[in-house]
Amino acid sequence: MVDRTAEAPTRLERRKAHTRAALVRAAQTFIASGKLNVPILELTQTADVGMGSFYNHFDSREQLFHAALEDALERHGALLDELTQGLDDPAHVFAQSFRLTGRLHRREPDLSKVLLNYGLVLTTSDRGLAPRARRDIENGIHAGRFNVRDPELAMVTVAGAALCLGQLLHDHPERDDAGAADQVTEDLLRMLGLSADQAHEICQRPLPDLKG
Repeated sequence: MVDRTAEAPTRLERRKAHTRAALVRAAQTFIASGKLNVPILELTQTADVGMGSFYNHFDSREQLFHAALEDALERHGALLDELTQGLDDPAHVFAQSFRLTGRLHRREPDLSKVLLNYGLVLTTSDRGLAPRARRDIENGIHAGRFNVRDPELAMVTVAGAALCLGQLLHDHPERDDAGAADQVTEDLLRMLGLSADQAHEICQRPLPDLKG
């Protein structure tokens, strides 16, 4: 006979994970639309779960929103890791990450809006674009590719450019997102110490496919 009781915890864990994921997705929907003070009841209704289920996972709306942001940052970071795998030149890695992030504002508008609505958190988080940009800047300095007096101030400029570019692309849908992202990336590479020709050449290299 098959011991059915051994399967119960697995089913329970799957149900719990499904409920938590539904709440996180609901929170991201509200964050993307700028509704940061939505009642918990409305969150649970959107997620199609009971009020009691909410408190099985989160103590407050703020805790849920934090989890929703962390999930968005993790998704963004994992995608950048996947799409820059195998690149050796830190200048190329930096450029490819920034160019792809610029394109994601149109390919993943909900994810983009979640990140933009928490812009200051995005710039200091240990997940997503920020830690990877810091790593690439430091690697570029050590490899002699970048000439930067203050890496932290350079990171401030990079983060500001990423956020402002995203907002610009949402505000002006007629703009070419790829062209805008590549132009800003060129300017950032020049700021980091590359020549105009080097920066332009790197930003003309083909990118991996972005799904979605």
